[in-house]
Amino acid sequence: MHNHSGLTIDDSALQVLLEVSADGLAVLDPDGRFVAANEAAAHVLGLGAVELTGHTAPFDTSATTGQEDRLRARWLTPDGRRRDLEYRVAPVAGGGFAIWFRDVTDTLRQQERLTAIARTASSVAAVCSLRATLDAVASEVAMTATIAAVQILALDNPDDEVRVLGMAGFPDADAADFTALLSACRRRGARVRCLEAFNTGKQVVVRHRRPAILADPTWAPLHDFMNYPDWDSFVSMPLVARGRTLGVINAYYLPGEDPGPGSLAFLEAMADQAAVAIDTVSLVTQTRSQAQLDARRRLARDLHDSVAQQLFSMRMQAKALRAQLDLADADPAGMRRGVEELTELSQSALADLRALIFELRPLDLTEHGLIDAVRAHAASVAARTGLAISVHDPGRLACAAGIDVQEDLYRIIQEALHNVVKHASATTVDIRFGQSEGDTGIAVDITDNGAGAGRGSGTPLPDGVSNGMLGLVSMRERIQQWGGSLLAGPNPEGGWTVGATLPPQGTHGEGRNR
Repeated sequence: MHNHSGLTIDDSALQVLLEVSADGLAVLDPDGRFVAANEAAAHVLGLGAVELTGHTAPFDTSATTGQEDRLRARWLTPDGRRRDLEYRVAPVAGGGFAIWFRDVTDTLRQQERLTAIARTASSVAAVCSLRATLDAVASEVAMTATIAAVQILALDNPDDEVRVLGMAGFPDADAADFTALLSACRRRGARVRCLEAFNTGKQVVVRHRRPAILADPTWAPLHDFMNYPDWDSFVSMPLVARGRTLGVINAYYLPGEDPGPGSLAFLEAMADQAAVAIDTVSLVTQTRSQAQLDARRRLARDLHDSVAQQLFSMRMQAKALRAQLDLADADPAGMRRGVEELTELSQSALADLRALIFELRPLDLTEHGLIDAVRAHAASVAARTGLAISVHDPGRLACAAGIDVQEDLYRIIQEALHNVVKHASATTVDIRFGQSEGDTGIAVDITDNGAGAGRGSGTPLPDGVSNGMLGLVSMRERIQQWGGSLLAGPNPEGGWTVGATLPPQGTHGEGRNR
């Protein structure tokens, strides 16, 4: 045969190589059956040299390989373990083949796991729905060589019904069906090992779990569900974020695959990614709820300070008029003045009420589009506060956006103006619309000449925003759900600018990221 240098080796040299080679080395007959194997080969293949003799080898001998060439084969050991082998082939003088090979199973799986972790980190970082993110995490885990199926489950407490947040590997599986069937098993008294992982915050590893489940009558409602795909061992890994267990990731291992240390470390890393995704959504929801609560409080305060006070004055004025009507010597001129005052109060109350309704859903936005709605709101703010507010739109570009996109842009501008009035001590505000991303996106800057402090000009909003900046948090959330970005900071020449940028219509027009 040919060695690494391409020289012909006789049978005696081959015998020496069989004895000293550190890699697996086997000799095959012309039909691809084992004739001889060294100790390293027998160890990798799980059979002794004598037992291997006559077995069909997994190696393709149809093409010879050079020193740098590598071929791959898979071998199933007697105990059911799959091994990935990297090998080279050389013909033996007089017929047959020599095969040098080594076990690369752990290396390939580690590479596979690292790739899955990197892709999952990208999915978690992207702005998308929690279910889509966790389905992606589950799919990455299920695509590895050792795992047949995956579930990501969330629980608030062990007594509650589980919620399926991600699933992969179960054909035609319905999350609601699994949840209902698992509840039926729990009522029958089934021992649910993933709940143990949730309660203890520690991984649970159960080898040969599938036959035990299929033989247990308390698991009867889930027998059909658990019968496919083909799996054997089971691991449940807790999802822990900031010291709190949020759920579990369940991995169903292929028969013959051992949940070893490398695989468990990989599952733990993927569980961390899933926990981060769940925790992030929870934090965003809390922040949004706080912002909504603050908006309701501001609306209630505005109602109290304007409409409620005016209605109270109207009520008192009406009582005074009624008392004058009861007098025998009622003064017509005084009553006329009272009626005029009552009319003025009602007109003022109506105007304030319309302004509050406009804030809830601006009619001009629906009827005339974003630019006119912004102009109308700017005029209202200017009349109320004395600010000089200008609105610039070079080409009425923003009206091409959908109504939901326009409303979020309107709310951002509305919040920015509110912050100017409340904090800036400004005299002028400039609202300037423009285009972004090759004249196909939308950009708007709100610039004032008031006081500004804090971050440098144009600095992106940080993730750890304080409670005093919930308005900026709300603006950022509104723009990010359309794939956009928000910058806020002082200007070098003084004043403050809030800038919102949206990607092109084709990018954000198909629906917001929830």
